Amino acid sequence: MALQSILVFLLVTGCFAYAVWTLLPQAALRPLVNGLLRLSLPQVWRAALQRTVSTSGGCHCSGCDQAQPKAKAGEKSSPPATQVLVFHPRKRP
Repeated sequence: MALQSILVFLLVTGCFAYAVWTLLPQAALRPLVNGLLRLSLPQVWRAALQRTVSTSGGCHCSGCDQAQPKAKAGEKSSPPATQVLVFHPRKRP
């Protein structure tokens, strides 16, 4: 019974750590990764952590950096650019 409890504890802890790592915003993830990089970790782990820090946004959609610049005070802002939405039909089984 004790071995089963230890295995369940390890499994739940691993799932929790994965969920937190995946859902944590970049602003909170970067200081955590930089702290982990100060430790003496194997080179494979360090390379994976470096890739995590060097990536841009979480969804990789390039949406935030494509936003229209804000108009300065007193200037008349131009209407936002029209974007085309493409709806793909759902595949029927």
